[in-house]
Amino acid sequence: MANISQLIEHYIKKLLQDSPYGYVELQRNELAARFRCVPSQINYVLSTRFTADNGYVVESRRGGGGYIRIVKIPLDQQGDPAVQIYRLVGEEIDQAQAEKIIKRLAEEEFITAREARIFKAVMDRNTLRLDLPWRDRLRAQLLRAMLGAVLREK
Repeated sequence: MANISQLIEHYIKKLLQDSPYGYVELQRNELAARFRCVPSQINYVLSTRFTADNGYVVESRRGGGGYIRIVKIPLDQQGDPAVQIYRLVGEEIDQAQAEKIIKRLAEEEFITAREARIFKAVMDRNTLRLDLPWRDRLRAQLLRAMLGAVLREK
C-alpha cells in the first residue's frame, strides 16, 4: 500500500495532468485536511518530489489567501532533451538521482516503461559493484550512453 507521501504526490500529479493551464494552485491547509496530515507533510512532499530536477517549479505565497502554485516544465519546452540530460547527469551521479531522471523521462514518454526498467536495473548499485566514486562515474557514463542512444531515435 502506498504511503501518505506517495498518495499526495499522485494526487498533485493527477491535478497537473488534468489542468489545461500546465499548473495547479493549491492551499497547503486544504491539502493537509484532505489527506488528514499536518501541513509539514505537504511541505515534505513538495520539497522532495516537486523539485527543479524533477521538472517542477513550486511557488508559494503565504498569508490569508496564500497558495502553492506547482508548474510542470516539460523537457521539450526547455530545449534539446539530450543536452539537458547530459547537464543533469554530469560526470558523476548517484543511484537516487539517476532514478529520478529515468522516472521523469518515462513520465514524459521520452522512454518507454520497459526502457525505464532496464535503465534502473543497470543503474542499481548491486549491478555496479565498484567503490565510490568510480561507481557514480560509471553510472553517469552508462546513463548518458543509454539515453543518448534512445533519444537519438526519437
